[in-house]
Amino acid sequence: MIPLTELKQFADQQPAFRVLKPWWDVFTEYICVAMLMIGVFGCTLQVTQDKIICLPGPVSTHSLFQINCSEFMLQVKPSESSTHELNGVKTNLDLQQYSFINQICYEKALHWYVKYFPYLVLVHTLTFMICGSFWFKFPGTSSKIEHFVSILAKCFDSPWTTRALSEVSGEKAGQRDQSGNLPAGSSSGSEGDSGGPSEEQAGSGESPLVADKGSESTLDKQEGEQAKALFEKVKKFRLHVEDSDILYFMYIGQTIVRVIKFILIIVYNASLVLNIHVVVPCTVNIEDVTGYRHFCCNHTKAHLFFKLAICYICFVCVYGCTCLYTLYWLFYRPLKEYSFEYVRQESGISDIPDVRNDFAFMLHLTDQYDALYSKRFAVFLSEVSENKLMQLNLDREWSAEKLRQRLQRNLAHRLELHLLMVPALPAATFHLTEIQALKLELSADLELPPATTQLIHLQELSLLNCPVRLHQAALDFLKENLKVLQVRFDSLQEFPLWVPSMENVEELSLTGSLTQEGAKCFILDSLCELHHLKTLYLKSNIAKIPPCLADLSSHLQKLSIHNDGTKFMASNILKKLLQLRVLELVQCELERIPHTVSSLVNLEELNLKENHLRSIEEILSLQHCQKLTCLKLWYNHIIYIPEHIKKLSSLECLYLNNNQIEDIPPQLFLCNKLRHLDLSHNRISSIPPEIGVLQNLHHFSVSHNSIESLPNELFFCKKLKALKVAHNDLTALSPRIAGLPLLARLELKGNHLEVLPPEVGQCASLKRGGLIVEESLFQTLPSDIRERMEGD
Repeated sequence: MIPLTELKQFADQQPAFRVLKPWWDVFTEYICVAMLMIGVFGCTLQVTQDKIICLPGPVSTHSLFQINCSEFMLQVKPSESSTHELNGVKTNLDLQQYSFINQICYEKALHWYVKYFPYLVLVHTLTFMICGSFWFKFPGTSSKIEHFVSILAKCFDSPWTTRALSEVSGEKAGQRDQSGNLPAGSSSGSEGDSGGPSEEQAGSGESPLVADKGSESTLDKQEGEQAKALFEKVKKFRLHVEDSDILYFMYIGQTIVRVIKFILIIVYNASLVLNIHVVVPCTVNIEDVTGYRHFCCNHTKAHLFFKLAICYICFVCVYGCTCLYTLYWLFYRPLKEYSFEYVRQESGISDIPDVRNDFAFMLHLTDQYDALYSKRFAVFLSEVSENKLMQLNLDREWSAEKLRQRLQRNLAHRLELHLLMVPALPAATFHLTEIQALKLELSADLELPPATTQLIHLQELSLLNCPVRLHQAALDFLKENLKVLQVRFDSLQEFPLWVPSMENVEELSLTGSLTQEGAKCFILDSLCELHHLKTLYLKSNIAKIPPCLADLSSHLQKLSIHNDGTKFMASNILKKLLQLRVLELVQCELERIPHTVSSLVNLEELNLKENHLRSIEEILSLQHCQKLTCLKLWYNHIIYIPEHIKKLSSLECLYLNNNQIEDIPPQLFLCNKLRHLDLSHNRISSIPPEIGVLQNLHHFSVSHNSIESLPNELFFCKKLKALKVAHNDLTALSPRIAGLPLLARLELKGNHLEVLPPEVGQCASLKRGGLIVEESLFQTLPSDIRERMEGD
């Protein structure tokens, strides 16, 4: 049963691991089968036939008996009168005594090699078979081998292998049609049933890797997903296997064991095979039982065993020579490295990486079986091939109609396409010529192809943690047409090196850390090449304005620096930006209004949001900025408003919300051009009556304060459109609110009001949606007013 079980296991593993069995392993397996049959045949003979037959010999000396035993056996003639006669003399022995003698002489006189030869052959053969396939069963190697064989078979049979090679061959001959489909009449993705080359290809000497134009195949969705999964499996398997060499040393170890076993078998078999004799003299001290001491025995299977032994020794010699050749192959060639140089040249896929250690060793073994396996497997090691597959799957998933549904208007009212975490740009993207803004986020290694030139309306490009390479045609196109560029990066590697060449960009937004000196110098110094830049947005952690911005002084109109809490020093470089109209210094840890701001004579808007301003006495210097119309000092720690704020006579918008202001100086309202005044989220308890001077006031907000009443003068501001007094301490609302015909938004929620005056209904522009009050308070209005406001 043991040999049959071993044979069954041997047969079962043949199809699974055949690709890892070079010719010498296959040859030695057949030799093992032949030796196993010798052992089985010998064991069968031992069990089914008599082992030895003995006859009592003449009374003589033992030495003389040994010499004459053979002659004696020849002289023995059967007697016609009795079967128990010797040369006409009866032996007086019965059958039981002969059987007893045979057993005794078999044990005492026959050499141990003759008795156990068939079993030795069987044991040695099984040992050879175990040594030859031990690494297929060893726990530390079997899982890797099974995984490799499984992946290799799937890669070999995958239709993507043929498709990828057809793509490469097609690129050499010409470009595919713009729809991304291959020409009609293409053949199946696999070569024959097994995925191998056809006989015609093999016979013609042509490379099996390069597909003819007529052999291009189509790839359905399921096949594409399977190929994608194979790429992931190959990557993970390579990381798992390439760092170790246990398979290599295990194979060397079992080969060395087989060579040692071969030497041992040859040595002792060659010395002991001559002990196989047909006639064996036997001397045993059993005279008291049989009356004889010397016997001549005939080993009935000696002649056959001798021939089997000679055949066995010959097979072992051939087996050993094959093992010696295997050792030569293992140590002569660098099997721990595998180069795909020939495959790269033959297939045209130039980025197939070389592999090492156990991964390389298994590929070397596979080459001994069939080199086509490793060539087709190499397709799944190529990033170029993977990118082509991703592009194919992406084009199938993202049709032009689906992309068109994702188009929407951004804050600049441009028609924008936002693509998040895509492995490549769908080909249909470049068919949507109406795209004005393209936003790419969290994608690695994208490339804008020549088809980018089809987006004739493209003006804005946003790259959010998305390094993008440009084809030369796309680069030339963007140089001429791109107006807005937004780049968010975490390292210099994510910053596109082509940004300085966008010479027609008017608005540039850079978001990322500039702690590394090299990155900061490269990125900021590159800005001086942008000769048409008007708006620069920097969200980073710079300590001061980079000197290179002085080169932009003739055309830079807006500078926005969001410093994320890093201390910022306003250097004299700021004075040189004389064309600056908008300056934003947000989260810059400023404690004072920079004095250099007063030099910006064309400044129209100053935004100092989220700093540490407590005193704004420096606001007096801003009177030199005669064009200043918007001042944003929100989200600071300002305690009071200085009286000389009245010097800012051109001020139209003032944001002082989210501070710690307690009083409003009457001088504030001498800025009679104010249209927007926001004092919400402070500690204000009253509003001076001088507010009635602001006849141009459109928006007034004092929400989240401690105001108990609104001055009647407030209602002299006839142009008021929004009045926000929510979350205060108001107990009543003046009926004079009827004098605000343009009021469209009134926020009263969070006060102590009990009723709303009916005069609220006389505000013709006020609708229910613009009246922010509790529902119970709204119900205090007359029903006709409520119906009108809700109906409108």
